[in-house]
Amino acid sequence: QIVIKEIKLKPKINDHDLKTKIKHVKRFLNKGAKVKISVIFRGRELAHTDIGWELLNRVALEVEELGEIESSPAIDRKNMVMLLAPTRKKSKGEKEIAKDEDSQGISKEI
Repeated sequence: QIVIKEIKLKPKINDHDLKTKIKHVKRFLNKGAKVKISVIFRGRELAHTDIGWELLNRVALEVEELGEIESSPAIDRKNMVMLLAPTRKKSKGEKEIAKDEDSQGISKEI
C-alpha cells in the first residue's frame, strides 16, 4: 500500500521552520512513504512563484540521498506541488549481480 504524506509550506517561511519541515520529509521518506510538498500562495504572493520554485528545489536538494522527484513542481491554482518518492534500495539479487560484474571486470583486466 502506498502512503502519501503532505507537507505544506508558505513562500515566506523562516529558515529554521523550513529545516524542521525538511526533517519531517526525511522521516517520511525513511519510512517508505511518498511526500507531497505544497507551497501555498496567498494574494499577491502569486506574482512571485519563483520563490516557490526555489523552495521546492531547496527541499529536493536537501533530501536528494533519500528521495527522488516523482513529479516535478507544477502550479495548481494557488498551490505549487511536487511529489517525492523514496529512492529504491538495491535488493540482494541486484547487489550480487553488481558484485559478479565487478569481479568479472577485474579478472578480465588481469
